[in-house]
Amino acid sequence: MNYTIVIPARYASTRLPGKPLIDIAGKPMIQRVYEQACLCGANRVVVATDDQRIVDCVRQFQGEVCLTQTSHESGTERLAEVVTKLQLDDQEIIVNIQGDEPLIPPIIVDQVAKLLSADAQMPMATLGAHISDIETLQDPNVVKVVCDSRERALYFSRAAIPYSREQIWPLESYMRHIGIYAYRAGFIRQYVALPPSPLELIEKLEQLRVLWHGFSIKITKALVEPLVGVDTPEDLIKVRQIITSQCTNS
Repeated sequence: MNYTIVIPARYASTRLPGKPLIDIAGKPMIQRVYEQACLCGANRVVVATDDQRIVDCVRQFQGEVCLTQTSHESGTERLAEVVTKLQLDDQEIIVNIQGDEPLIPPIIVDQVAKLLSADAQMPMATLGAHISDIETLQDPNVVKVVCDSRERALYFSRAAIPYSREQIWPLESYMRHIGIYAYRAGFIRQYVALPPSPLELIEKLEQLRVLWHGFSIKITKALVEPLVGVDTPEDLIKVRQIITSQCTNS
């Protein structure tokens, strides 16, 4: 199975300006993410960025990069520009890996691509993981998801869903969303033409636009749970420690 990985990477970041270029054990973060992506089964890996400094960085380590507009409101809009520039076929599977995931397990990247490939009627696929503690369940920064018997997402929320009226929380019934997506290239073009939905604007979750407009998202449990991404300075410290330890033990 052939598929393409696209890694959106913005220079601007409220908490960590210039995040893709931050050093992690001797390499910029975007290089760490790119190298993890190259361990997957994709036939092509492309960084999509709106900043020339990131373009120069990627070219320095001989990666493929696409310079995009600065006006995009979301990573999916940036993907759409890449799909157009690379003239990708509508049926080409695109996996979106965030540019702040230097520890992304290659096995789940291949998993989400295969999940979409296995269902020709599905425009989009993603992954989840079971929640193991109440703190995570109630954390609004952790996106929760519920799905139906056919492994199709019913809803995503920052709230604890399903809500327990009796305040009994059987954790085995709860799943958090893992922010990795597989799309068909043609659907990415469709998506950016859709107007934002009220639910999306309330929850600040762009995948709700897909459900609002009547499309389906396939979802299943990830084969392994990814380690921490880099959203905060504290995350950066953890990731540096993990990668430094890996380099030392290799």
